[in-house]
Amino acid sequence: MSIVEHFTFNFIENKRWQFIVTGLENTLIISFFAVILGIALGFLIAIIRSSHDKNGNFKFLNIICKIYLTVIRGTPMMVQLLIIYFVIFGSVNISKVLVGILAFGFNSAAYVAEIVRSGIMSIDSGQFEAGRSLGFNFRQTMFFIIIPQAFKNVLPALANEFIVLLKETSISGYIGLMDLTRGGDIIRSQTYEALFPLLAVAVIYLIIVCFLTYLVGRLERRLRNNER
Repeated sequence: MSIVEHFTFNFIENKRWQFIVTGLENTLIISFFAVILGIALGFLIAIIRSSHDKNGNFKFLNIICKIYLTVIRGTPMMVQLLIIYFVIFGSVNISKVLVGILAFGFNSAAYVAEIVRSGIMSIDSGQFEAGRSLGFNFRQTMFFIIIPQAFKNVLPALANEFIVLLKETSISGYIGLMDLTRGGDIIRSQTYEALFPLLAVAVIYLIIVCFLTYLVGRLERRLRNNER
């Protein structure tokens, strides 16, 4: 068969292209909401840990955060996804998309937390003293002076974390979730041709990642220009 015939057989016949579209939609939904959850929880953990490092506050919460970071960063993402779906929500009828958002969001939060914490700790201690001289307490100094500067410094790294998260969602098929990779694999199982469906999945991932990389590059250049 020619390339056109292979393409028609894999994607046009029986409307198999819908598997790719549905999988792409679920992949983007999971990635978008997981990165929001990861940033929100990651910032909270980073603030707790950096506050403890600087002032000794939140001792108990800091211990919990360290345990959380150790467990999440020390175990494979796929194992975490399987535990959340088959163990934690094993007896509950829950959306697989929601499970994916929670699993990837909690995983991303651990890495976001360390990125943000490194950004906070990189801010010169004189900034804290400047905040105190303006009459701010530690919390006000952290939120109005330190966090904005740290966020600007780590924004490119956070954007790269989103790219990594997007690619990690390719394991969602292990819980029967129709993600982009799973969609291509279903087509392969029906047509018994692996090249075209899997190549289509790879190309779509590549296009998305290249686009996000381009946006990150523009963001980095803009941040550098603003520093001048």
